[in-house]
Amino acid sequence: MDYLPWDTFYRIVSRYRGDYRVKTFRCSEQLRVMAFAQMTYRESLRDIEACLTSQMQKLYHMGISSAVSRSTLADANEVRDWRIYAELAQRLIAQARKLYAGESLAVELKDTVYALDSTTIDLCLSMFSWANFRTAKAAVKLHTLLDIRGAIPSFIHISDGKLHDVNVLDMLILEPGAFYVMDQAYLDFQRLYSLHQAGSFFVTRAKSNLDARRIYSAPVDRNTGLVCDQRIALNGHYSKQSYPEQLRRIRFKVPETGKTLVFLSNHKTLPALTICALYKSRWEVEQFFRWIKQNLRIKSVYGTSENAVKTQIWIAVSVYVLIAIVKKRLNLKLPLYTFLQILSVAAFQKMPLQQAFAGSDDSMNTEMDCNQLNLFGY
Repeated sequence: MDYLPWDTFYRIVSRYRGDYRVKTFRCSEQLRVMAFAQMTYRESLRDIEACLTSQMQKLYHMGISSAVSRSTLADANEVRDWRIYAELAQRLIAQARKLYAGESLAVELKDTVYALDSTTIDLCLSMFSWANFRTAKAAVKLHTLLDIRGAIPSFIHISDGKLHDVNVLDMLILEPGAFYVMDQAYLDFQRLYSLHQAGSFFVTRAKSNLDARRIYSAPVDRNTGLVCDQRIALNGHYSKQSYPEQLRRIRFKVPETGKTLVFLSNHKTLPALTICALYKSRWEVEQFFRWIKQNLRIKSVYGTSENAVKTQIWIAVSVYVLIAIVKKRLNLKLPLYTFLQILSVAAFQKMPLQQAFAGSDDSMNTEMDCNQLNLFGY
């Protein structure tokens, strides 16, 4: 927790009056308790209370002034403005992106590559009536723009389940020269043309009913899986008004499965195989969703209000980014999963972080000490 920018956090809390008339269990303690719950896989408020009560003598040294009851934590999640933790997460994201700016990509590009997608978190309709989704189901959506370098989310928006993915394109602050990789759900020619006018590039999948005519075909090597590399113009009355310029259409046959994929892009000079590789890098955002769902507590929620759910999700994102920051600053080679597993069993241990990970870092010598006795020796 020392790696958190606490001065910045206190300024954010003051801006949103998070500690106004609060005598005990301030926002800093709420953050520590919720981060503890994320890192140690606590399933409920009762679970959090039981674990912290069993370690009463160590709470003060963790920055928690007194015992934490589930009612106190529930009230804090219900009342404290979720924007406090959303803004903290954005500050951590800014730090992490600077640290991972030099990471290499699977393709040889100096430009920033973003993957845009969303994931749905199912909820119970009777308890979460504010999270509209379907007739008999509630849900929230986590819309994420992931920087492929370091797998750091640069933009996150939490909405109810009914918000269509394509609407998120209206919320983005577009970066000229950057690549935005998206699936078919974001195929809206008017919004894509706005992205094109901003000087950004996109790579997406074409739908089967795309109405377009070929303008020019570039030669391709079919041994690489490429079927064609074409310049096209849209034929539809509304679509050609929404996107009046030419597009690039690339057909690629996946050698392993034999499936043919059709990509659309507004970048005219990149090699066709690079465009295909860029779309393949979109898998990073799927892995990000899988990782946070498997290793952080966002599917099991600690409260039923919109404020409580958003607070929990934003603190989970902060924990993910903080782990990435600590891993980079300590120059640890182990994966994030191993990092979190070690933290979960060493939460109450008083030792330097480097010592906790000394036996797991692949870059360190893990050979057994020559003075260590062999348990099964004769």
